[in-house]
Amino acid sequence: SLVFLGSHDSFSFYIDEASPVGPEQPETVQNFVSVFGTVAKKLMRKWLATQTMNFTSQLGAGIRYFDLRISTKPRDPDNELYFAHGLFSAKVKEGLEEINAFLIEHPKEVVFLDFNHFYGMQKCHHEKLVQMLKDTYGNKMCPAIFAHEVSLQYLWEKEHQVLVFYHSPVAVEVAFLWPGQMMPAPWANTTDTEKLIQFLQASITERRKKGSFFISQVVLTPKASTVVKGVASGLRETITERALPAMMEWVRTQKAGESGVNIITADFVELGDFISTVIKLNYSLGEGEDDTT
Repeated sequence: SLVFLGSHDSFSFYIDEASPVGPEQPETVQNFVSVFGTVAKKLMRKWLATQTMNFTSQLGAGIRYFDLRISTKPRDPDNELYFAHGLFSAKVKEGLEEINAFLIEHPKEVVFLDFNHFYGMQKCHHEKLVQMLKDTYGNKMCPAIFAHEVSLQYLWEKEHQVLVFYHSPVAVEVAFLWPGQMMPAPWANTTDTEKLIQFLQASITERRKKGSFFISQVVLTPKASTVVKGVASGLRETITERALPAMMEWVRTQKAGESGVNIITADFVELGDFISTVIKLNYSLGEGEDDTT
């Protein structure tokens, strides 16, 4: 059972300060932006942009799991689909094509696309997104099977490079959409590093009972008071960099394999030696062990 690298809010590098506020944001945020305009959006970006690399750079660095949240834009005449996290970012079509360009160049690489939040999406928008996936990836997508049947060898033989997880009932109707419950991502929702590590450890213990893939989110979540205190600094300086040594220590002590970690996600994946540390976990797999994903 290999360990894969993931990025939390993968597309947030692309967040556009000129865009409207996303429909999932509370009224307080909507009001804040309507009063303070561009300044408010600049501050929002500092707290919402969890990645400083685009898709191509993330792929080049070793990221293989992408955390994707999709939204329509209010009153958008083109009826486009966008990645979104508080503010809107890139068009979904462009992001999918960027990933596809990498897969064409690297036919043995496999990516996990986890569509886990949908905002302002009607049936027609889901249909549009499913068609977009078909048009972009075609037979590169692996139809949903049992998680334990998926190995790199299996994927290479079938020439599959993409596993799409879709957290919506739509997944049941489409062969290449894996249901969301096959990619659980328990969220600690804390600013406390110690609590986060306890949570991660407890989640791993539960992991393999479910017979699914599994995400360990090495992610601290700011409270409103944290944002107010560090309003000008942003997420990276206020929380992530400060907590990095303790979080990295936890990652270093993990094991690959059936009862170990599977996919590890973080904010600002380029910080410290997060990427190389996660990749090294795979070296601990014995020669005889399976390469199941």
